[in-house]
Amino acid sequence: MTLDRVERMNAISPDMLGELAQVWDQFEREGSLRVAVVTGAGRKAFCSGADVSSVADKSRARTGVFERENSFTPLQAKVTKPTICAVNGVCAGGGLHFVADTDFTIAADSATFVDPHVSVGQVSAIETMVLARRIPHQAVMRMMLLGRAERLSAQRALELGMVTEVVPANRLRERALELAAVIASNSPDAIAASRACIWDALERPLHDAIRLAWPVLRAHGDNHPDAQEGPKAFFEKRPANWTVE
Repeated sequence: MTLDRVERMNAISPDMLGELAQVWDQFEREGSLRVAVVTGAGRKAFCSGADVSSVADKSRARTGVFERENSFTPLQAKVTKPTICAVNGVCAGGGLHFVADTDFTIAADSATFVDPHVSVGQVSAIETMVLARRIPHQAVMRMMLLGRAERLSAQRALELGMVTEVVPANRLRERALELAAVIASNSPDAIAASRACIWDALERPLHDAIRLAWPVLRAHGDNHPDAQEGPKAFFEKRPANWTVE
């Protein structure tokens, strides 16, 4: 999935919001699609955030109801399949939604990260709230409070755990697809159950999350064909034949 408004540094427009929601729905429903990679067109920017002209446009119908206006990321759209974010340049403001709401992020060595919301009189909340559950809280607070004065390099983002790997810019897409291919070789149903448990754990006390995950783990191990096929394929030194619905 490529954010492609190069002339606007891949800024998110109202039309793009609708298109993204449709693409996530298609990805979720299409059984042959196993992993999604989100990146930006060109090398200058991954996503510069919301298109400023649309933010200032008061003619847009805004409801204030989260679910009605936000389904443009995999987390918001309740996607159950793996997603990777590949940041190829500037990732600013609303672009951080994709870093926060995908399963993990890799970045080009030229990538930078900034949250300019408060510097232009806007509230920074949704994407930074999710990030604060995944990386050190103080790092998110510092980035939010300093606004456009705080720009993180790819290396600093790696140190904070915002990204998991930094690669040369000309290798970014290739590396993202390599990782996607490895993920796609694993059991789809085991991945779906594992993802659901780990994302759910972000919202619960650890003990509660463990108690809820245990019956999921046991049910899969006792009843799902992949739980038997995986060890069998391993000992027979062959690729596993996963159940694909």
